[in-house]
Amino acid sequence: MTTPVTIIGAGLGGLTLARALHVHGIRATVYEAEPAPGARRQGGLLDLHPRSGQAALEATGLLEEFRELVLPGREAYRVMDHAGNLLLDLPDTGTGERPEVPRGALRQMLLDSLPAGTVRWGHKATAVRTLADGRHQVDFAGRATVVTDLLVGADGAWSRVRPLLSDAAPHYFGVCSVETFLFDAETRHPASAEAVGAGSLFALAPGRGMLAHRESGGTLHTYAQLRKPQDWFAGLDTTDSAALTARVAKEFDGWAPRLTALITESDTPPALRPVFTLPPGHRWDRVRGVTLLGDAAHLRAPNGEGANSAMQDGAELGRALAAHPGDTEAALAAHEEAMYARAADVEAADDGFYRLMIDEHAPHSVLALMTGADQNA
Repeated sequence: MTTPVTIIGAGLGGLTLARALHVHGIRATVYEAEPAPGARRQGGLLDLHPRSGQAALEATGLLEEFRELVLPGREAYRVMDHAGNLLLDLPDTGTGERPEVPRGALRQMLLDSLPAGTVRWGHKATAVRTLADGRHQVDFAGRATVVTDLLVGADGAWSRVRPLLSDAAPHYFGVCSVETFLFDAETRHPASAEAVGAGSLFALAPGRGMLAHRESGGTLHTYAQLRKPQDWFAGLDTTDSAALTARVAKEFDGWAPRLTALITESDTPPALRPVFTLPPGHRWDRVRGVTLLGDAAHLRAPNGEGANSAMQDGAELGRALAAHPGDTEAALAAHEEAMYARAADVEAADDGFYRLMIDEHAPHSVLALMTGADQNA
């Protein structure tokens, strides 16, 4: 294949595609809005699934490197109520079926696997359009434009590439998260560290909850979840850390102090993250020379599948392009049909875990899911 591939977005999906193309000897350039690899935190821990995320790394020759990143003991799960009562404590069994790795370290591993210069940092796509000759032009803020025969949108929820293919836009899911971090928790926040335990903690109640997990170096990473209408946070000044912290903490009045400390004692400014999704079954008519992958194609509420699906999309698209060296359109069509099927399977198997965490029966709804018990018994 001689047509170089232009990828917008250096997330896990876009980088997995770039790596897959490199393995198959296909040239690619990735354009990323962030100015440098370490410009911002890359999220928390990811559990990579055998048939998707791990399969993608195996297909791209990175499975052994990935295993070096795994944090042992993190496949442990706890469930608490708002008072801090421990309702379920599942230890890490040591099977390693869905090992936990830091997202930032995984991304860096993918970056290190690419030839120098593959990723062009500081290229924020502002507009994308199809030219009269069928090629596609990408405009970047303060940068020269790029014209390409083969464009892949791996640029997430608010993709600039997606409008070439679809009128679909993300809609608010009805839940927002506030992200916080506690560092050196064993020494500085021992009560919260004990509550979280060795892996992940779900502290839940109707309409609200906390999902916290233990990262490396004694870091506790928390998402405080609230079921709220969009206007609840529309007028918030998210740059006023004290006001945002107080607003969120008020929603957890009466909770155990070792749990509320995960919010109120954050060592970083709280980050508001509303949850958006694309319509279920999102698909589009084939457009020559352009496609999507990951959240740009099938954005869902957090369910443990997002990063895994994006990486699988990237690996499979790379495989399809390599398998059709003289027919790019056949490769893109094959990629899209397979991706639609995988996305449908995820949607069909989705047990609504994100909704269960803070539904009217929480935390008992999650306990029932994790233990197979009847929550009405």
